[in-house]
Amino acid sequence: MVIARGSRKPGANSKKGNARVQGKTLHKTERKLVGNKKKPGELPKTERKLIGNRKKLGELPKTERKLIGNKKKLGELPITERKLIGNRKKFGELPKSGHESENIRLNKYIASTGVCSRREADEFIRAGLVTINGKLVTELGVKVSPGDVVKYNGETLKEEKKVYILMNKPKDYVTTVEDPHAKRTVIDLVKGACKERIYPVGRLDRNTTGVLLLTNDGDLTKRLTHPRFEKLKIYHVQLNKNIRHSDMEKIATGMTLDDGFIKADAINYADPVDKTQIGVEIHSGRNHIVRRIFEHLGYEVVKLDRVYFAGLTKKNVPRGEWRFLSEKEITMLKMNAYK
Repeated sequence: MVIARGSRKPGANSKKGNARVQGKTLHKTERKLVGNKKKPGELPKTERKLIGNRKKLGELPKTERKLIGNKKKLGELPITERKLIGNRKKFGELPKSGHESENIRLNKYIASTGVCSRREADEFIRAGLVTINGKLVTELGVKVSPGDVVKYNGETLKEEKKVYILMNKPKDYVTTVEDPHAKRTVIDLVKGACKERIYPVGRLDRNTTGVLLLTNDGDLTKRLTHPRFEKLKIYHVQLNKNIRHSDMEKIATGMTLDDGFIKADAINYADPVDKTQIGVEIHSGRNHIVRRIFEHLGYEVVKLDRVYFAGLTKKNVPRGEWRFLSEKEITMLKMNAYK
């Protein structure tokens, strides 16, 4: 139903059809904001900003279009929006905030101080080497609250300063903290960079080069590596022979490997002449996934270089070198601003 300029039909049901305010068609989300108000001038400033004089959805900023769009079902929303909305129907079902959310598991707290890993912390707890506020703790799963004094072997533990290092990984280095069977690890390249105990985020094969993040921030590591967050990786691939266009289409549309279905987000030639060089965008973090895709089609990967990971690139970082992330980069990563 349409309401004419400056008038409203008595008894009209505003929930049906497209409501209009001063001749402007409002979408469902905007109708909810407007309610029974007839003029944009009567709306609060923030609401007027949304509506303004815009007549079409296409005139709205990208972030507003994303929220409004033409999406009718929750399943059509991006994963980040579904996460916010989910199936929660009541305010009481939303995550709790405040001091309760600040409590963390004891093993995680110990690991955050740089003393050891979480698994090793569990062993120390079982061995009776840890106290909280002077009381011996041997049970796993105990949580630490703000202000608690945690001691290991009689020494008070304090959380480490968070460190973030971007490396351009070279070949023949293993992506691990320590490996008795490996001659060289990526940690060897950053010795002396900081006193904190850092570790690589995710894995790159020994012969894979490119962007690698090292940190001691466990929460960020989880967000960057867990499949649910779908962080984008871009690889420059060199093959042993020219790739057929039909095989590129197979990679783009998807195929089934031993561990399930997989497809690239995008694939193209990286060089207009050399058809052995390919650029691949992919979200999957499954082991050796890029190599396995090409091997499945009968190609051998000669070189594999990761040029992009979760918003980070190797620009101005020579092979085998590293740098600390900027405050802006750290903030963007923590805000989940990069795809």
